[in-house]
Amino acid sequence: MKLAEYLKKESIGLDDTAIRKLEAFSVLLHEWNQIHNLTGAKTIEKIYENIIDSLYPLTFIKIPKTLLDVGTGAGFPGLILGIVLPQTEVVLAEPLKKRVSFLKYACIDLGLDNVKVEGKRVEEMEHEPFEMISSRAVTDTKFLLALTKDVSDAHTSYLFYKGSRVFDEVGAVQHQLSYDIVQKNQRNYLYIKADQ
Repeated sequence: MKLAEYLKKESIGLDDTAIRKLEAFSVLLHEWNQIHNLTGAKTIEKIYENIIDSLYPLTFIKIPKTLLDVGTGAGFPGLILGIVLPQTEVVLAEPLKKRVSFLKYACIDLGLDNVKVEGKRVEEMEHEPFEMISSRAVTDTKFLLALTKDVSDAHTSYLFYKGSRVFDEVGAVQHQLSYDIVQKNQRNYLYIKADQ
């Protein structure tokens, strides 16, 4: 199945340029992954599934002008969001060197002028507050909020890609949050809205 078919099935509308770049990214990651073991997604189909997982929240979030992705890994979701949101300034925080090398190469190869790679931990970053902070499978919600306190403010929203433990995690912090949990397949998308 082609990526365009996956996208159509999930009602994710993208222009041809974005689809071409996502396909090019998939080939690139597949090649690098055979040598450097960057992700558990070992086939193009599995990479497409991770792309769909990364993009699905676009069906319900408010698109930010600035986005920080914590612990981007092989590019999910931050690099994928950077490809389809060319007007959004995206910063990818990733401390592992081989992943940083791949992310930087991919940004150059795909011509992503709106995406910057920071080869460091998020708590070492200096940046004005982001409009949105995303993260997939990095750590629990309370710790993520604490780690990103210096790059967020009352106007920052959060998009965390979580598993089944999300309900326990929000229980630990919910008194201070306005949030939605959107469920799809085995994924729980935790969308913490900024103060309006």
